[in-house]
Amino acid sequence: MSATLRSSNIARLKERELDVLIVGGGINGAVAAASLAGRGIATGLLDRDDFASGVSSNSSNLAWGGIKYLESHEYLLVNKLCRSRNKLMRAYPSTVKEIRFFTTIQKGFRFWPFFVFLGSVLYWFMGRCRTRPPRYLSPRAIEAVEPVVNTSNAAGGLEYSDAYLYDNDARFVFGFVRQALDCGCLAANYVSVDDASFHDGCWMVSARDVRSGESFTVRARALINACGPWADPLNRQLGTTTQYHHAMSKGIHLIVDRITDNKRVLTFFASDGRLFFLIPMGPVTCIGTTDTQVSDPLVGVTPEDREFVLANVNALLDLERPLTVDDVIAERVGVRPLAVAGEAGDVDWVQLSRKHVIEVDEARRELSIFGGKLTDCLNVGDEVAAHIAALGIAAPEPEAPWYGEPGIDARERFLREARLMDLDDLTDPSSPEPLSERFWRRYGNAAFMLLERIREDASSAKLLIENAEYTRCEIELAARREMIVTLEDFLRRRSKIELVVRQDVIRNAPGLREACEIFFGSEAEARLEEYFGGASDAQRAVTG
Repeated sequence: MSATLRSSNIARLKERELDVLIVGGGINGAVAAASLAGRGIATGLLDRDDFASGVSSNSSNLAWGGIKYLESHEYLLVNKLCRSRNKLMRAYPSTVKEIRFFTTIQKGFRFWPFFVFLGSVLYWFMGRCRTRPPRYLSPRAIEAVEPVVNTSNAAGGLEYSDAYLYDNDARFVFGFVRQALDCGCLAANYVSVDDASFHDGCWMVSARDVRSGESFTVRARALINACGPWADPLNRQLGTTTQYHHAMSKGIHLIVDRITDNKRVLTFFASDGRLFFLIPMGPVTCIGTTDTQVSDPLVGVTPEDREFVLANVNALLDLERPLTVDDVIAERVGVRPLAVAGEAGDVDWVQLSRKHVIEVDEARRELSIFGGKLTDCLNVGDEVAAHIAALGIAAPEPEAPWYGEPGIDARERFLREARLMDLDDLTDPSSPEPLSERFWRRYGNAAFMLLERIREDASSAKLLIENAEYTRCEIELAARREMIVTLEDFLRRRSKIELVVRQDVIRNAPGLREACEIFFGSEAEARLEEYFGGASDAQRAVTG
């Protein structure tokens, strides 16, 4: 059923001339699409894989103001990122939530712990004091509050606040894609751009449906390159010359069973001096990250990567037994595209920040987006719209914000209807969150469709996949609205099931086959074989 929406959009892409075509469905492409479509611009969005299948599904799931950039004195950037973080928290209160960061400073670190604490106070003020204030911690206080932390070599520590994504990064990105779709954007995943040329004020883009092999042409007045780490190769393909390019840093995370029940991010400085996190993710803990310069965006997890993360976590925590590779449920690996002027190899890449740059080729009406991070995504959307307007494609300010959750009135109406039908009484005992909260956070106004379905059949509120917190009616809704082409699209990106549930449990889940039948109809068996017969993102990471 998801394929119906995709097929319909591809058919319409062949027929009409767009104002703007965006190539790349990560966070930058998704917010650009939502921003432009929300302003009434005829917009298309293509990704050669699934939406958010690259960098945007391999982050640390944090929306933070960049406290580490204080050390390199990038105060204006930190100020901007703090404002952006606060804006996200206001716009998405159900999804982007404050969380405490618990930082331990080891003896011999390059700064005294109290000096680092003073930096956190400055960070709090730069964040307009919108979060709980920081506090200094002695080694004894660290051990009392978080016994799992090894304080034998601790000089002190601090606690401060930032924000995290309640679900996962890829789900957050798809929210912008869905918002763009609701505003008329013609988005399609698994469509590659094989060639493009600009003639007589129009881009002629040769596109190809990766799943069917069919080629077709898309026409657009302007083109946006939002391909993340693949932006440079696309510009070379298009013959576009830019001042900026990308340097790339590989980061990995290991996901293990939950290490501590305390819902805070444990932060350390790893053996290489870089930040190192233990991030709560429901029933699991996400550990990392590494920081390795690479020249190719196609990266994997190496034995050395695993050894680095495991060695650091075992040294920094006081565990009953050391973590080993056998404890790893899943792994995330991706590259951070860092914007640099000149050739990417001629920089001190370790000092690079995640700031974004938008370059404009006015003659050919092309935008290239370099760098960026999830925290600053709303600014990217607004800046893209301003550049498009400067190119002569009207992008008026929308009457209502192009981003954010539905208003408080809609939320209250949903919760009132949910209470009247005793929705939360149907919550499975294994779920830590009431159905009403989960439905609203994931689907916004579309959650009203779930209420209607449950009124028709109360059994549709039962979990379809055990341990995954997805009911049958949610699977049905996702099949209609979330353009799920492969099983991995759902298990890895529309949800975080693949990250928190072991592969053997997923394989044996009683409702998995039924979910596939809902998603893919007569192709259910083929999609199951495609997923388990091939290698998923997580499986590729585990096997290297």
